[in-house]
Amino acid sequence: MADEDIHSRIHALVEEEHRLRDSGEHTEEQRARVAHLEQDLDQLWDLLRQRDAKRQYGGDPDEAKARPEPQVENYLQ
Repeated sequence: MADEDIHSRIHALVEEEHRLRDSGEHTEEQRARVAHLEQDLDQLWDLLRQRDAKRQYGGDPDEAKARPEPQVENYLQ
């Protein structure tokens, strides 16, 4: 996946997250969807960071792979 595709996907997920958060309703289904969106966004941001690091150190950014959600979620901020 190219950087532009990752950025487009991030943008779409952020828009959906904002719509859900801004809605008057907050059902269990909506809360679960927001949690899933947050996980997907974390994975996509991690993938972009991997691609940047590979590029910076002479590697091929296309070798970067999305890491499993539990691994990404346990990173220290």
